[in-house]
Parts: sequence; C-alpha cells; structure tokens
Amino acid sequence: MSRPIAAAARVRPATGDPRAAIRAQALALGFDAVGFAPAHLADATRRRLQDFLSRGYHGDMGWMEAKADRRGDPQVLWPDAKSIVVVGLSYAPERDPRETSGRACAGNISVYARGDDYHEVLKAKLRALAQWTQASLGGDVKLFVDTAPVMEKPLAEAAGIGWQGKHTNLVSREHGSWLFLGALFTTLDLAPDAPEADHCGTCQACLDACPTNAFPSPRVLDARRCISYLTIEHKGPIDRDLRPLIGNRIYGCDDCLAACPWNKFAEAGHEAAFHAREGLGAPLLADLVALDDQAFRRKFAKSPIKRIRRDRFVRNVLVAIGNSGRAELAPSAERLLGDQAPLVRAMAVWALSRLLPAEAFATCRAEHLPGEPDAAVRDEWTQD
Repeated sequence: MSRPIAAAARVRPATGDPRAAIRAQALALGFDAVGFAPAHLADATRRRLQDFLSRGYHGDMGWMEAKADRRGDPQVLWPDAKSIVVVGLSYAPERDPRETSGRACAGNISVYARGDDYHEVLKAKLRALAQWTQASLGGDVKLFVDTAPVMEKPLAEAAGIGWQGKHTNLVSREHGSWLFLGALFTTLDLAPDAPEADHCGTCQACLDACPTNAFPSPRVLDARRCISYLTIEHKGPIDRDLRPLIGNRIYGCDDCLAACPWNKFAEAGHEAAFHAREGLGAPLLADLVALDDQAFRRKFAKSPIKRIRRDRFVRNVLVAIGNSGRAELAPSAERLLGDQAPLVRAMAVWALSRLLPAEAFATCRAEHLPGEPDAAVRDEWTQD
C-alpha cells in the first residue's frame, strides 16, 4: 500500500475554494478530468464486487479476492482518508483501433499499450499534484495509480467524471471510453461532486461488439472469457474454444470500448507518451514470434507489455498466427516447437494444427511428439 507523501514544509493554507485550487492545479499538470468523491463506496458497489467474486468471474486473479475488503471500502485501505481526488488522463486514439483487427499477418495491440506505461506517466503527474496539495492546503495524502486495491471506476463515477457503462468501464461524455484514472486520497474534508448519471440508455453496442460474449448481462463481466484477461492476466494455455475468437488480438482488446457511441465526442489524447510507438500500430506477427527474452525486453522497455514477459506474449502471438490462415507463417511457429517454455511449445502445436494440411501436421507430430516431455504439450499434439 502506498505510504503518505512525506510532509512538505507547512505553509499557510491557500485562501478561497480548495476544490477549485486543486482542480486548476490538476488541469495545469495535464490531467483532462478532475472530480471529488467521499472516501467510501456505496453498499451496492460492494455487493457487486462480492457477487463478481463469488461467481468466480475474476478467474485466476486471486489478488482481487485476497484484498476484497480493502477494495470495497477506502476506509479499510486508509482509515484517515476523508476525501478522494479522482483524476483522468485521456488516451483516446486518432483512429478506430479495430481497423487492424482484420490484418491476418499483423497483431492488434490494445491502444493503452501502444505507448509508454501509463502507470509511470500518471504517477509522476499525480505525485506532483499530491505534493502541491499538501504544501498549499495541508493534510496528508496518498496516491494510487492501479497499484493498490482501489476501485477507481466507481470512485470516478461518484466524483462526477463519468459512469460505468454496460461494458463495466468508465464512460465520459467528453472523453468517451478512453480515460486512465488515478486517485489521490487525502485527510482534507472536501465537498464531493455530484455523481454522474448513467447515459447508456437502451444502447448495447459494447455488449454486441464483444468477440467472446464475455458479458453475462449488462454491467457484468466474466473475465474468464474476456480477451484482455486471457492475453494479459491469464498465465496458462488459453481455452481451446476461445482461441479462434481472439483473432489477431495479441495484447488486450478494445472492441467494447471502441464501439461506444460516446467516443464521437472524444478528441485524440494530447499526452505524447501515450502515442503509439513506431511499429506497434500493426506489428508483423512473424517479427514478434521470433523475439527471444532479451529482444522482448529491449523492444518493450517502459511498456506495459513487458510485465507479462516473453513467454505469455509469444503465446498470444502464436494464437494469432493460428488464426491467420496464412500458411507462410507456419515455419515461424514450427521453429518454436523446441522452445524452452512448454506454454510456447503448446501454442506452436495449436498454430500448426490450424495452418498445416493434415498430412503435413501428422508428419510433424510423428517427429516431435515422441520426445515431448510436457503433458500439456503432448495433449495439444493429440487433439483431433
């Protein structure tokens, strides 16, 4: 858990409205949205969290269940907190990110991961805001950028920044579905903003856009079927039934976000650090699948992609290769049948089963299966 920001030299508190002063400073630091919420969550929010966990919709994200008490109540996380300043920073893309979904030989990377790691960018800005707030207004502060059990989206809704849409993500009338969120807990007693009302109406474009039908009902996500979860959080082999539905999405998925009609009001994000790095707009699968650990670390330095490590990432690329229908990519997969990671070998087998003619795949199996030591990889070889 974050520690309180070290006490700055105490100065005479700023005169006038402290909320207006904090908002002005946050906007000056580059944030696009600022709101104020009380340091507690509604009972209904906690009940939704418990229902989500009890149904097992969190998959193997055990950390969500382990700290559910803190996640559901900011007062458990920090009993001294009285108010929460919620900030948003836009990463809205210039083009619809789904445009690269149909490129068989290229991978589709979620917009948020095409640039630098948002954790570091937001943390630097939020720390500057925390230091200014403490020096100018007093009180103690703690900052969180997806680094602790904080339910940022319900807090952002309570702070009037947006509302949780039917895809469970935050929607803003000004910024659409494209806001990174940070939270500044403070012992200052600040009047909260009015919560944002729900403006989804009867629209369910986000639900209809999901490739894997990951929404059992509006505002309920089964992460075990979500492509973002499968390609980022899930550590093992991806379920065979879901692999064909992933298409060429190799890190995350933006389909439900991009489908939201409110995005038409969103201007492209101004933060240069979030602009797509060269080569990550539509990277070639043949290049990505050839990355060894060192090359992977070098290519994705200061990127959120780095945290899933090379083996999981190459697993994702091999799924995309298997879905490509391009026989010319088969040699790239075949070279990984001898990879050190069983996870990679298993997905290489699956990719080849989709790309090679039956006779060629049988020949490949006869060559590699007898010496395969891992049971999971052997199971891939023997699937019909």
